[in-house]
Amino acid sequence: MAGKDYYGILGIPRNAPDKDVKAAYRKMARKYHPDVNPGNKGAEARFKEINEAFEVLSDADKRKKFDQYGSDYENAEAYARARQQAQQQAQQQYGSPGRGGAPYTTYETSDMGDLNEVFESLLKGFGTGGTRAGGRRAPRRGQDIEHQVEVTLEEAYNGTRRVMELQAEQACAACQGQGRTKNGVCQQCRGAGRVIKPRRLEVKIPAGVKDGSKVRVAGEGEQGMGGTPGDLYLVIKVAPHPLFKREGDDLLVDVPVSLVAAVLGGEVQVPTLKGNKLALRIPAETQNGKVFKLARQGMPHLGDTSRGDMLARMSVVLPTNLSDKERVLFEQFRSMRPN
Repeated sequence: MAGKDYYGILGIPRNAPDKDVKAAYRKMARKYHPDVNPGNKGAEARFKEINEAFEVLSDADKRKKFDQYGSDYENAEAYARARQQAQQQAQQQYGSPGRGGAPYTTYETSDMGDLNEVFESLLKGFGTGGTRAGGRRAPRRGQDIEHQVEVTLEEAYNGTRRVMELQAEQACAACQGQGRTKNGVCQQCRGAGRVIKPRRLEVKIPAGVKDGSKVRVAGEGEQGMGGTPGDLYLVIKVAPHPLFKREGDDLLVDVPVSLVAAVLGGEVQVPTLKGNKLALRIPAETQNGKVFKLARQGMPHLGDTSRGDMLARMSVVLPTNLSDKERVLFEQFRSMRPN
């Protein structure tokens, strides 16, 4: 069927899911945007095609019609009405086919050829032209934006704020995203309907975020084409910490323990992400690698007031630089405990 191949324009198969349609559009729109290719008429024309393709394939109803009728999908309903009227008129004039009346032509989707030509030929008998319906584009919600943000474990523990420098694609204010004004092609966006503008935004990152967490900032995505803006999603990456290891919302930390404290029992200091230390009394004969749990001293749960636990793992430190007296004592100990 003649016409544009919107799937080919975006470089995706016909069965591509919606998320692949959006991903392909974003990738190609950034590549061919006029602001990225100043003075490149080819890129500008390509950008318009990409926007046109996405406008159709991102709308379930339009995509269904396009899959059935091709790029003349907008005329599909009018074509169906015109065909019905033509058949009714022919029946009135000639009678039904096969019942003594003269035959008349019917059209099926499989042999329509160029739908626009068929549509125009059908409408000629009714005194109206087959011009494609004009008018402004239907309102469309703006696209969501994802932006990766790296935070320290301390920031994930306490919550933090970030000032974002974003390059946002927005509907052109001069032409309301239409690409044209009453004077012709919009000079502000050069007919693209979209412009890329830097913007500065301060956002709050709540306590308890982890790798892969998404923080939604409503209404801070791309501007819509006459519709509401999309949302901004901050995709969190938590940097490794030199001391603490995160296990879900628990925190694992190695705590150095002297040989004397491990053997006889005693008190050790457990560091925290708050910067202070917690006193932990350990029993006699504590083995190397033994883990003690300090309840509710771990990471905050995202979205509520509860917390994980602190897991303090004992790391026995053997003495070095023994004095002569200490060496004698250890020799005596070995004689008493040869194994």
